[in-house]
Amino acid sequence: MKIILKKDVQGLGYKDEVLTVKDGYGRNYLLPQRLAVLATDKAVKALNEELKQRAHKLAKIKADAEEAAKQFEGITLTIEAKVSDGQAIYGSVGPTQIAEALGKAGIELDPKKVLTKGVKALGQYTAQIQLHREVHVEVPFEVVPDQESKEALAEIAAQKKADKAKEAAKAAEAEATPEEVAAAEEAAAEAEVLEAMDAPAEAAAE
Repeated sequence: MKIILKKDVQGLGYKDEVLTVKDGYGRNYLLPQRLAVLATDKAVKALNEELKQRAHKLAKIKADAEEAAKQFEGITLTIEAKVSDGQAIYGSVGPTQIAEALGKAGIELDPKKVLTKGVKALGQYTAQIQLHREVHVEVPFEVVPDQESKEALAEIAAQKKADKAKEAAKAAEAEATPEEVAAAEEAAAEAEVLEAMDAPAEAAAE
């Protein structure tokens, strides 16, 4: 018996295959279970036409994907994120954020087509995007701190710089010779005396 499979059948074949099977197997199992139909001339002709149309449709889908891929040429994304400290960011930057950034660049994309997993640190990365099973594009993107985070990081950097300066001053003081320490103390004392002498003069002038 000649049949056309309507579904994949393990150990036998795949959907739309034209096969020859034993009559009993076909009539008692494949046909009743609607896993296959008889491969009449009319059915085979209809199948061939369907496959032809399907191939044309698939070719168009691929061509459309290849055309869509052109709009990604030269695209580089910058994505802002809140930074906790250093290079780490709150949450992660993944498909949703990448699709949103592309939208701002004028490219609408389903986040499901972004294959890149979420990144959790500042830096430069490359997003893998699947437009078709045979059409992929790569889009470079950089994760940078947002304005609020930039200000916070600037304050942290300034504080660290001030702390280092204090440590350096303490270290320099610890390494100073007794003569240098004495000279510094003498200069400080003279400054206090001069300040005390100037105070009455300023009061009289007032």
